[in-house]
Amino acid sequence: MSQWLMISLAFALFFVFVLMPLTSTVRFAFDEGAGQFFTAITTEGALTALGNSLLIATVVTLVNIGTGLTIAWVIVRYQFPGRSIFRTLIELPIAVPTAVVGISFLMLYSPTAFLGMMMRDWGIQVIPSLAGIVLAHIFVTFPFMVRSLAVVMEKLDPAQEEAAHTLGATRRQTLWHVTLPALRGGLVAGIALTFTRSLGEFGSTFMLAGGQVWTGPLEIYRLSEVLIDYQAASAVAILLMVLPFVILFGLNYLVDRMDKSEGS
Repeated sequence: MSQWLMISLAFALFFVFVLMPLTSTVRFAFDEGAGQFFTAITTEGALTALGNSLLIATVVTLVNIGTGLTIAWVIVRYQFPGRSIFRTLIELPIAVPTAVVGISFLMLYSPTAFLGMMMRDWGIQVIPSLAGIVLAHIFVTFPFMVRSLAVVMEKLDPAQEEAAHTLGATRRQTLWHVTLPALRGGLVAGIALTFTRSLGEFGSTFMLAGGQVWTGPLEIYRLSEVLIDYQAASAVAILLMVLPFVILFGLNYLVDRMDKSEGS
């Protein structure tokens, strides 16, 4: 009896805190029919905003792959003074409110800030632009990539790499054929977390966009709070929920195929 009571409680909590809000969004999105839903997600504003979100999330993910691999490798493979403090500081962006991230980047890269003025003299404008938003998203998301890769690296058996060296493999060959394939699971997890977090980032984007750059979350805000069009806002929100699911499904499918091909 207690087992079924706990199961029922778990489903009830999941329904109240997760399914109910999502169901409400779906209901509003299709409140005026499927035709109005597709009209809402194919407007010029929605397509531009979603395109910017996908571009930003893709660039952020690619940068974080290199950043995450480097930092995770250092904190797992090397011993140095302050290592534990460094590992703690890596987690800091997760705890920092995104509004704080936004104001920090404004104070650093805005046209009136010292660094911003220097870069403007070189013909580079960071804020407001896509570049500034990308930098803020990298700050917000890179701990997810580092954490995902570090967890897997800590479980790697160094004997496999040593065996590859013994058999005559160079460091580069060992990296590509032994180490990176072993990190595949952590890399996929890091990509998934980084991409979806960037895709949904609102706080720092809102502060840095300056009304000149639109992303999916900003479009939802504009439709719901400025235009009071909850149906259109819900339609864009549904698309932002579906896109990460499709991408995650594709990544998992690709990894499964690679695992099966290696096992055969």
